[in-house]
Amino acid sequence: ATIRFILTGDMPEFTSEDGRGGYAKLASVAKTFKKKTKRNIRSLLIHAGDAYSPSLLSGLDKGKSTVDMLNAVGVDYMVLGNHEWDFGPEITRERVWQSNFTVLASNVIDNEGLPVDGTVRTAMEVVGPFRVGIMGLVTPNVKDVSSPETDQFLPIMDTAKELAKELKGQGANLIVAIGHLDFVEDMEILQSGLVDVLLSGQDHYHIFFDNGRDVWMDAGEDAEKVGVLDVHMKSYMKRGKKRFSWEADMRYVDTKHIKEDKAIASKVKSYEDLLGKELDIKIGETLSELDSRKKTVRTEEAAIGNLIIDAMREGVKAEIGITNGGGIRAKKIYAPGTKISRRDILSELPFGNVVVKLGLTGSQIWEALENGVSQVEQNSGRFPQVSGMSFTWNPKAEVGSRVVSVEFGGRPMSKYKTYTLATNDFLAKGGDGYSVFKKGKVIIDA
Repeated sequence: ATIRFILTGDMPEFTSEDGRGGYAKLASVAKTFKKKTKRNIRSLLIHAGDAYSPSLLSGLDKGKSTVDMLNAVGVDYMVLGNHEWDFGPEITRERVWQSNFTVLASNVIDNEGLPVDGTVRTAMEVVGPFRVGIMGLVTPNVKDVSSPETDQFLPIMDTAKELAKELKGQGANLIVAIGHLDFVEDMEILQSGLVDVLLSGQDHYHIFFDNGRDVWMDAGEDAEKVGVLDVHMKSYMKRGKKRFSWEADMRYVDTKHIKEDKAIASKVKSYEDLLGKELDIKIGETLSELDSRKKTVRTEEAAIGNLIIDAMREGVKAEIGITNGGGIRAKKIYAPGTKISRRDILSELPFGNVVVKLGLTGSQIWEALENGVSQVEQNSGRFPQVSGMSFTWNPKAEVGSRVVSVEFGGRPMSKYKTYTLATNDFLAKGGDGYSVFKKGKVIIDA
């Protein structure tokens, strides 16, 4: 018997880009590989997390339309990703209950120690004479990069070990983990031998790996290339005992030349038309180039970062401002003379954050800047875009000692004086590692 996993993930936007990806093309791939054949393959469409946000629509409806789209394309299983908590745990639960498919978050519990309402810890698929056990693992980094509030994330390896044993006790022949995990976490799971199949998202890589003992496939992003993994299972007798064996075939389907599913394309267009009425209104013009690509806003001072944090600082009349480069999302270059629309602004700032004004000492601001440059090698979203101040830093220095100098008003910033700071409510709650902001005096709250 064969079980087929059709894998996607990390696709908050509905439409394709450069002819690849989008929900209409994903639907076509899923229909093709879910067709009944004489081989009677059990086919499942798997989403490896990060769907609800960030996108133009999610800034308006907090991911409700995304769940509508996931239901329409026929997702069978999804693991929650970090962006599923972008609008807080209450919205996470609303979206889970609106889903017509199984949602997994095996290592996530609420403040009462119970699973996230509406999710399941494990699932079991029966394929011919075989049983396939499924778990879903979420990176604990969610607490640093999103807004899970009181939701807690249990250690990945402990959960995988516990659930693999539990599923085998229920008769599972094959153990599958759907993960929203970073590369290192993926490797730990793979090397542990606890699972046979790892279907993962988060890093936006295209990976397929088979070491003869277990297999790993990573989903990429935006359904540009859709993963298809077939696991062929069989039983045989050896020394008078029934044995189980399996082997896998893996491939990616490039959606560049895949025709869009007409029904889903029509659904996407209806949402796009709705957005157009609200967002295709010009509000300004840039006189210089603005670059919002990830490698720019997450590693260096960026003109678009200056524009955003200057506006935030002006809005609450603060002395200085810090925002995270990872909150700037459209990954575009705007040439001088480009007309800027509401659509552009919401594409760049899709999270619905609001500006908060805090009182912080110079020492605390220095600490915040150290956090901001602590993971620049990983293009971390915490990189600081600043206003009303300047700082120099040494990327080769040890983490925690990278900031060389900080200036305010052309002079070294006093570590003892209190300054007013503008930031977004996500950072004010300690997001992206800015825990020092939680120690500040709140002057204007969200």
